Amino acid sequence: MKARNGYEDVMTDTTRFRAVTRLKTRLVSRFSSRLSSGRALGPGILVCLTVAAAAQMLSDHYHAPQMLFALLLGVGFHFLAEEGPCVPGIQFCSTWLLRTGVALLGIRLTFEDLTGLGLENVLLVMAGVGLTIIFGLGASRVLGQRLQFGLLTGGAVAICGASAALAISSILPKSGTRERDTIFTVIAVTTFSTIAMIIYPIIVTYLGMDDRAAGVFLGGTIHDVAQVVGAGYSISDEVGELATIIKLFRVSMLVPVVLLLTLFFRARSRKASGLPVPVFVIGFCLLVVLNSGVTIPETLHSGVVDVSRWCLVTAIAALGVKTSFKAMFTIGYQPVVLILAETVFIAGWVLAGTWWLTP
Repeated sequence: MKARNGYEDVMTDTTRFRAVTRLKTRLVSRFSSRLSSGRALGPGILVCLTVAAAAQMLSDHYHAPQMLFALLLGVGFHFLAEEGPCVPGIQFCSTWLLRTGVALLGIRLTFEDLTGLGLENVLLVMAGVGLTIIFGLGASRVLGQRLQFGLLTGGAVAICGASAALAISSILPKSGTRERDTIFTVIAVTTFSTIAMIIYPIIVTYLGMDDRAAGVFLGGTIHDVAQVVGAGYSISDEVGELATIIKLFRVSMLVPVVLLLTLFFRARSRKASGLPVPVFVIGFCLLVVLNSGVTIPETLHSGVVDVSRWCLVTAIAALGVKTSFKAMFTIGYQPVVLILAETVFIAGWVLAGTWWLTP
């Protein structure tokens, strides 16, 4: 009996030893796989970060948009995206790092910011976003462009410029021109946003708008957050604060727009696999809830904002590296006309709305 119990104990110890050995082998294999993947991504990530850092230096020196410099510098390194060790890391930056940056944008928003705008301003901005996207779809058809391009440009102009272009591009069906169209859209909306930052305050002053009307107009029309801040605070602190909040509300419209587009393209392609909502949209919403319900230390908050900005700039650098000048020169003049028309449309809509709402 004792011999039998001893035999059973030996067998049990042997089984446990084999199980532990298999587990160790599996963990080592998984760790080695992750390590090799990290090493494969390293060169491309380093290239994109270097381009982003150079863009930051140029931006600080010349006081121009960092994203625009990142794009232009990235295009000059297109040969690295064609073949070689940098390809996996560049692809990682243009996809996963991009979505991470968009998700982290949620830390800028709180429910209090959005509820303090007033119902009339909320409806004006929401209608402007929806109508500009619809206008972009119609104008793209008139100008002989694909509807997906009209959706991309309309969303970028209506919501938040380069960030919206990147987010919408990430959920569009794959095509041979998607990356080229995205790069062009980012360049165009950044350029028009910079021009608007200079011209729109002059228009506001010429029309004699009060602080509230000026803040709604600037925040509801200029494409990028940085240019909204620059234009608003160039007039007064009150205009700058309201314009920034209005702009952040437009940024929050990225969530329903991306969600609706995701559901539309999933239904159209008849694919039911995976989450019905993009993970970066869920992350965006969770951060808005967290920022609304918890007092986040200022150091941590600004740190997350900086990480979000660097993720987006690095992603844009990666998209620039993946795009060739030759492809950009084949796009024609119609897309420029399209984005200009969308910019004029949303400006006209918000200007008419502020005039009608002003007592």
